[in-house]
Amino acid sequence: MRPVIGVISDVKQVGGHTVHGVTEKYIYAVARGAQAMPVLVPGTISAVDADMAPERVVIEEILELCDGIFLPGSPSNVGPQHYGDRPHDPPLPADPHRDDISLPLIRAALERGVPLFGVCRGFQEMNVAMGGTLFQKLYEQHGRFDHREDSSLDIEGQYAPVHEVALEPGGLLESLAGAPRWTVNSLHGQGIARLAPGLAIEARADDGTIEAFRVPDTPGFNLAIQWHPEWRFWQDRLSSAVFTAFGAAARLRAEGRRAGARELAAV
Repeated sequence: MRPVIGVISDVKQVGGHTVHGVTEKYIYAVARGAQAMPVLVPGTISAVDADMAPERVVIEEILELCDGIFLPGSPSNVGPQHYGDRPHDPPLPADPHRDDISLPLIRAALERGVPLFGVCRGFQEMNVAMGGTLFQKLYEQHGRFDHREDSSLDIEGQYAPVHEVALEPGGLLESLAGAPRWTVNSLHGQGIARLAPGLAIEARADDGTIEAFRVPDTPGFNLAIQWHPEWRFWQDRLSSAVFTAFGAAARLRAEGRRAGARELAAV
């Protein structure tokens, strides 16, 4: 039986309706790359068509259901109030219903040792959840590259590898890559301003931008990556290795929980 990995949904308006959803490339990477069963986790349920108070998904229920948590990328950004900043004027795209579940879920998953993997927005969510801050417009910071995609290109061009990152010696990514540097794609306008306390850098761009980190002093697998390893992961050795490692950690947790359940049933 495959492990179950919860994939956090975006919450947005489509045709006048509130929709909770995830871009398929993330679902496919969990299903095929991690060899797991992806289950979409909604954000806050706002009940726009009913006379009831908004309902939050219960963290404990999610962690009871899932053997791992995946935080995918999104066009939206983490609300700046969560890291002590003010919104830009005009405000940048946001998703408060996703923030409402993802930030406490990250802390709970890390505390309990539930395998956790964040990409792009998920990378930024993990830093904010642990007490770090973000540049809302990284490309306006002196000395930093413009890490956004070229929107004039087709989708393949936008996701093509465009710059190298230096992998931290002795880190998880260097061990998976078997190399000190890797070439990655780049599609983000925001980036880490202050890394949260206790996090360990796994990769940096040549302009100093943090591109990957781990939370080392917690049980279980966790990793956050700013680029997009889900994009055609099978064509990139490091991307494939990352999803394989994530899936293996979720599978180990699932097997442990099943063994525990069998022991209880035998009592």
